Amino acid sequence: MGGVAQVLAAIEALTLLVVGVLETFFFREPALYAIFLIEPGEYDAVALWTRNVGVYNMLMGVTVAVGVLLARGRRVEAGRALVLAISAMHVVLGVSLVITAPELWLSAVFESGLALAVIIAVLLGRRPARRSEAGATRAA
Repeated sequence: MGGVAQVLAAIEALTLLVVGVLETFFFREPALYAIFLIEPGEYDAVALWTRNVGVYNMLMGVTVAVGVLLARGRRVEAGRALVLAISAMHVVLGVSLVITAPELWLSAVFESGLALAVIIAVLLGRRPARRSEAGATRAA
């Protein structure tokens, strides 16, 4: 995975962790209304949902971070697979969000936009091995 892809994936991991913490522990904060659109009278009704989704996001953030670490080491393919899988999930989740709740279109853009940028950077950064390198690898 190239440097740009690693940086974008690290930002994605950090974003997922921060959003997960906000969803899990701070969804009742009035300052976060613009993000979650949760009215005070709805807090108890959505508490289970927000905490559960928050934990999902934190776990996905950790997974992306592990993917970046693996890609920086000797497990490049495994790291790339983790990063691509979680990023693809967030692209689909962003599309799903804008379809099911059009008023949250900006949240959908944030959810899927960075993930899509990560996917593009990973795929563009993946260069096929040149014949001379491939031959040297097989000979070794």
